[in-house]
Amino acid sequence: MKKRKLSFWEIWNMSFGFLGIQFGFALQNANVSRIFETLGAKIDDIPILWIAAPLTGLLVQPIIGYMSDRTWTKLGRRRPYFLVGAILSTIALFIMPNSPVLWVAALMLWILDLSINISMEPFRAFVADNLSNEQRTQGFAMQSFFIGVGAVVGSILPWLLTNVFHISNTAPEGVIPDSVKWSFYIGGFVFLTTILWTVFKSKEYPPEEMAAFHQNDEKTAIPDNHSDNIQSKLQKAGWLFLIIGTLFWAYLVKNDLDKALFILAGGLILAGFSFLLTILIMRKGISNAFTQINADLMSMPKTMQQLAWVQFFTWFALFAMWIYTTQAVTHHIFHATDTTSKLYNEGADWVGVLFTVYNGIAAVVAFLLPVIAKKTSRKFTHFLALILGGLGLLSFYFITNHYWLLTSMIGVGIAWASILSMPYAMLSSALPAEKMGYYMGVFNFFIVIPQLIAATILGFMVKNWFHNDPVYALMIGGFSMIFAALLTLKVNDNDK
Repeated sequence: MKKRKLSFWEIWNMSFGFLGIQFGFALQNANVSRIFETLGAKIDDIPILWIAAPLTGLLVQPIIGYMSDRTWTKLGRRRPYFLVGAILSTIALFIMPNSPVLWVAALMLWILDLSINISMEPFRAFVADNLSNEQRTQGFAMQSFFIGVGAVVGSILPWLLTNVFHISNTAPEGVIPDSVKWSFYIGGFVFLTTILWTVFKSKEYPPEEMAAFHQNDEKTAIPDNHSDNIQSKLQKAGWLFLIIGTLFWAYLVKNDLDKALFILAGGLILAGFSFLLTILIMRKGISNAFTQINADLMSMPKTMQQLAWVQFFTWFALFAMWIYTTQAVTHHIFHATDTTSKLYNEGADWVGVLFTVYNGIAAVVAFLLPVIAKKTSRKFTHFLALILGGLGLLSFYFITNHYWLLTSMIGVGIAWASILSMPYAMLSSALPAEKMGYYMGVFNFFIVIPQLIAATILGFMVKNWFHNDPVYALMIGGFSMIFAALLTLKVNDNDK
């Protein structure tokens, strides 16, 4: 029994919800640092305020993937998670721009990222569930298209509201401009309505049909998570993380270093304890989501392991860009630091334009990448795209006219289109179908972990190494993305 070939419009409908998800995500990326700075955050404090977002993803994504693999309701398997996440995201988008103080905005960022993760993670598995291997690259490309379109409109919306509809983009000190507020209101509406479209216009295969498909699919061997080999790996990793984290913590205390670095040290210690606790639970014959998530980190397919490193350095670069582009443009290009000044807000609005350009390029390029991949390979296509993205980030340092930054974002946009499709297309061919959602959740660790590291060390580096000049964070991101490109060439891709 094989999955039927879906039509263009069926793939369109099942991907349409990503338009709303990315609309909200783009508003978050382009405006949250601006909101934080307006409410009084210092430049080196901004990364720590973003820390809740990747922490949430680290916890939520594998759990949601694990749960969605085992869910079946009247709405289906993955769709209930789309809907719940959309409702929560809409509420957060309405509240965030009305935050009276900094801690409220930070809390809303946490809720928004939690909600986006609930909607977003099952969407990756949704494509793999409904499409055959032959159509998956097309399915992920369609997601990339909607991500690009949603991000274009979401990123440019504050600029449009100011320059076309004449809504003010300035406000008194400590108050979010009306252009940002109305952008978030519109974003909440779009998020909810597009998800509702996918929920009610798409179908999912029932469990019995999925089981029939799995019987005929080529299987990827699923390791025994309770084997002595897995427990040995967990023990070695547990003690290694625990020792390194403890020594790092002691070093930070002795030298009285930046408080954000303690989060990184604490994360290593917590990971070590988590692995060791997993062994104790396994030895009692207990198997649950906690043990499976940790065990599968030690038994990932080889292709997934290789892609994990690519994702790590890629998303470190992206997080550097999302945190510091507003500050780099306003400070380095516009030479403005006063958040109440017209010049600063013009620079901040220009960041929305830049983000619009790279997402627009991603939407246009999304359907070109599968063609390039067919003529070359998926990993070479991804390699080339990441090189262009890294060069785009590096160019920020050398540009003095803000219009030339549009050229920089062309490279970033090509990279973004590939980031949203090629790794998932390569990964889906290497995973057991019956654990697709679960493994996709584990794979997202390597999106979240580099974000955690970026949020904890970039503020320290910018403050202590680069005299609070945020453009250097973008340069670090550029080098990181180029390194990710080189690692892509080592990936074993089962390109069907």
